[in-house]
Amino acid sequence: MTSLLQRRSPLASGEYQQSLLENLPIEQGNFSDRLSAHNWETLRPAELEIFQINVGKLCNMTCRHCHVDASPDRKEIMTRDTIDLCLRALDLTNAHTVDLTGGAPELNPHFRYLVDQCVARGKHVIDRCNLTVLLLPTIQDLPEWLAERKVEVVCSLPHYRQRNTDAQRGDGTFEKSIEALKRLNAAGYGIGDPDQQLTLMSNPVGAFLASGQAKLEQEWKAGLAKYQGVSFDRLITLNNMPISRFLEWLEATGNLQSYMELLVNSFNPGAIDGLMCRNTLSISWDGYLYDCDFNQMLDLKCESPHIREFDLETLEERAIVTGRHCFGCTAGAGSSCGGALT
Repeated sequence: MTSLLQRRSPLASGEYQQSLLENLPIEQGNFSDRLSAHNWETLRPAELEIFQINVGKLCNMTCRHCHVDASPDRKEIMTRDTIDLCLRALDLTNAHTVDLTGGAPELNPHFRYLVDQCVARGKHVIDRCNLTVLLLPTIQDLPEWLAERKVEVVCSLPHYRQRNTDAQRGDGTFEKSIEALKRLNAAGYGIGDPDQQLTLMSNPVGAFLASGQAKLEQEWKAGLAKYQGVSFDRLITLNNMPISRFLEWLEATGNLQSYMELLVNSFNPGAIDGLMCRNTLSISWDGYLYDCDFNQMLDLKCESPHIREFDLETLEERAIVTGRHCFGCTAGAGSSCGGALT
């Protein structure tokens, strides 16, 4: 598989994806109307806590569900100059966490510089890792390097069973992921040390909602310990967003209408207050500002568009941009980069 962009698919366009979703005939399918019904006339940000930086779309994998459309054929990489602009903006905020994502963020040549700069500022740093990247010869020292800096590693793993993981991410992925988890365990991750936290992140393998996070965590810990001899600290679950390559899969399998109806009919008003767009700012590889990572992939920019003109006061007063895709974050137990919301 190659990226949607490489294949020149219409779904590589954020505008096309939005149009496709908005034109589906779904009763009560207007997200703004559902917010208004629960006294949220306009969705506004709360205090900024998390600075999420997408350092590039380059990845060593091409996963079927990827909302970033990341791939080895994507060459978009955040430059050192843009990274420095992000750091300058970070210094103007009280954000306590810097969340590094991609693509595979570790493939950005300035990744270690960025981590060191954030750690020096006393920030909690998250590395969103696909696991298999840790087996590349040039970065095999990364588990120990991250551990020394107390970086939390959030690893995507669809399932603790091989069949389900390989179905979503490609043959052989599960075996490589387990090898990477063993290396992280050997570096001190996933054994209960709060300074070396290992978090697993699971997306459903199919057109259904994420299951109960707490129950799954117990099941996964038992399964991975018994059958693979690896451990981790916590599990977070996310609903698959109906955008990019997962949207392509939904269309190809005839599941798009039913999945969107599932998201809309599972709307949970209790998830609104904790939506990640309210306490997170998402910065793209080229420095544009978005309310969340999903809006970034649909090119739905903030009212204050670029990091070089960063103005915290203006951002605090902005209206958060929403659309039908937002039902993915309010369905069931809710869904965010930090896992379930209710």
